[in-house]
Amino acid sequence: MKKYPVYSVQNFSCNDIHRDFYVNTFKEHLKNHSFVEEPHRHDSYLMVFFTDGSGMHEVDFDRFEIKKGSLFVLQPGQMHHWSLSDNIEGFVIIFSQELYNLYFGKKNINDYTFYHSIHNRPEMVFEAEEMPKIVPYFKLLNEENKQPNDFQLHKMLNLLDCIHIEIARKYGETYSHQTHSYNIKISAFEKLLELHFKEEKLPSFYADKLSITLKHLNRICNEILQKTATDVIMDRVILEIKRMLTDKQLAVNEVASAVGYDDYSYFSRVFKKQTGISPTAFRDFKK
Repeated sequence: MKKYPVYSVQNFSCNDIHRDFYVNTFKEHLKNHSFVEEPHRHDSYLMVFFTDGSGMHEVDFDRFEIKKGSLFVLQPGQMHHWSLSDNIEGFVIIFSQELYNLYFGKKNINDYTFYHSIHNRPEMVFEAEEMPKIVPYFKLLNEENKQPNDFQLHKMLNLLDCIHIEIARKYGETYSHQTHSYNIKISAFEKLLELHFKEEKLPSFYADKLSITLKHLNRICNEILQKTATDVIMDRVILEIKRMLTDKQLAVNEVASAVGYDDYSYFSRVFKKQTGISPTAFRDFKK
């Protein structure tokens, strides 16, 4: 019976001073942490930037091709794993939300659009002509991490923020999630969803909590995510079911109950309607 692990920054960092901040080149990272090639999650934020090589990266059951310039940003709780070519090169950064938010004060990690939503793609690709804008920050961050200096953590966090700024600029150019007044409501909707999706699956519940009409909630979801409010709710429910089904210690009927379905037959029908396969077949496929 296999339970997929959740790793903290401390699983990677042996630096007592920077226990909530881990930086390394990708090759060195794999030498000491080969276990990351198996499916797992993090309770912190993860950023991986590939500067050479190829492979496949699966994030919450979506598969992405790895190539030179591929950059991935993962939020806490997302499940991922990869298969990589032998010539893989790049950088990995893992950090806690608490560390970032405490240091920057009024600035919050979730101010960056690419961290707003589980519906945002975790992948961006920097083309060859764009690499000089961001690679130097990764190199400086890795060099700064190697030896203690005065104000070391201050410099490292500011370099991390420079990387975030470059990603935000690229993200704004690549995807349609531009700054928009509706983003405030989407963010509030998804925060409510995280708290209540296991018990409350009707969009009217969330519209009431947000003090807007159901019609307006659907308008917002369609504008920003190109989905109905019901689709957004079901996407989150199905993602949680998939995550739980990969934990072989849980019986399928236990998974159903955990996400608010007391009727196993109905749970199975809902899952199959959304995914095309039964919960049992999905579990067998992911063995």
